[in-house]
Amino acid sequence: MDFHQFKEEVIAYSKEIGIDKIGFASADVFGELKGRLIRQQELGYSSGFEKGNVEERTEPGRLLPGAQSIISIALAYPSKMQDAPKSKKGARRGIFCRASWGRDYHDVLRDRLNKLGAFLQEHFPDVELKSMVDTGELADRAVAERAGIGFSGKNCAVITPEFGSYVYLGEIVTNIPFAPDEPVDDSCGDCNICVDACPTGALVEGGQLNAQRCIAFLTQTKDFLPDEFRSKIGNRLYGCDTCQTVCPKNRKKDFHRHEEFEPDPEVAKPLLTPLLSISNREFKETFGPMSGSWRGKKPIQRNAILALGHYRDETAIDELIRLMNHDPRPVIRGTAAWSLGKIGKKDCFEAIKDAIIKEEDEQVIYEMKKGLQFELQYNG
Repeated sequence: MDFHQFKEEVIAYSKEIGIDKIGFASADVFGELKGRLIRQQELGYSSGFEKGNVEERTEPGRLLPGAQSIISIALAYPSKMQDAPKSKKGARRGIFCRASWGRDYHDVLRDRLNKLGAFLQEHFPDVELKSMVDTGELADRAVAERAGIGFSGKNCAVITPEFGSYVYLGEIVTNIPFAPDEPVDDSCGDCNICVDACPTGALVEGGQLNAQRCIAFLTQTKDFLPDEFRSKIGNRLYGCDTCQTVCPKNRKKDFHRHEEFEPDPEVAKPLLTPLLSISNREFKETFGPMSGSWRGKKPIQRNAILALGHYRDETAIDELIRLMNHDPRPVIRGTAAWSLGKIGKKDCFEAIKDAIIKEEDEQVIYEMKKGLQFELQYNG
C-alpha cells in the first residue's frame, strides 16, 4: 500500500465527517512526558482522575503491541454563548465551563473516531487500532503536540493556530506506519498572562499545573471545599475557563461548527436556587447529556450553595435552611450552614444556632461554627 497516498485519503475523509484538524505522530515513547509525570506525582500535583500508570500513559506500545503511529484529531467548540441569560439579583445563575457546553464531547469525538476507524478498516483489513478520548491512558495534549495539532501553552492547553485552545482532542493508536507531521512551534514567548490570572495559583509556572489547586478540579470534588478556595470559586458550577479566556491566542476565537456543542443557555448557565431541590431524575434529564454531569449532582449542588453564599443571595435563605436541617448528606448540610453565615442576615444566624443543637456530625458542626463566625465579622 502507498501509505503516503492513504494518509492523504484519511485527511480528506476526516474533513468529510466533521473533524476540524487531524495530525499524525509516531508511536515512540513519550520520554520527556514520562519525566514530567513522575515529577508531578512526587510533588503531589496530580488530580487522581488520570487513567493508567506512568508507563501506560507514555508508552503507546503497551496499549497496542505493534503500534507504529498515532492519529490525533481536534474538534473546535464555541467560546461565546448565544442569548446568554443574565445573572441578576433574586435570580442568580451559575456557569458551566465552555468545554462542558452542549452534548458530552466524549460521545461526539468517539463518533468521529469510530467513523475514522471504520474507514481505516475498510481500506486496510489488517489494521489494529485503539482509540481514546480524554479518559484513555495516553495524554491527549502530548499526542496532539507531537502530531502538529498545536503547541502546549503555558496554560497547559493545546493551542492551535486556527482555533486557539478551544478544541477537544482524541486519538487512534494504530499499526499503520503513517509518516509523522511536524510539531507546531511554541509561541507563548514571554507572555505570562494565564499564570498571573489563575485564581488559585494552580499554574505554578508556565506549563506546570498543580491540579490539586485548579478550580476545574476542585469543582469536581465531592467533599467539603477547602476554605481557601471558597472565595475563589465564584459562581462556577463545573470547570474554569480563566486561563483560556485571558490568553491572547484565543482573542476573537469563537467557532460554531458542530451543532452538538451548542449550549442550551438555561442549562449551561442555570439558575442556582432550583438546583438545590432538583431530583436525581431531573438532574439526569437536564444535565445528563453534558460532560459536566459525570460526577453526579452532589458537587454541582455544593458549588451552587457556595455560589449563593458568594452572591449573599437573601432569596435563597429558606432553601438553604431547609438543606441545613434536612438534607441527609453532611457535605450539603455543612456547606449550606457556611453559606448562610456568609449571607449574614439575622435569621441565618438564628437558624444555624437552632440547627447546631440537633446536629450530630462533627464536620457539619464545624462548618456551622464557621458560619456563625461571620456574625462577629459582620456585626463586630
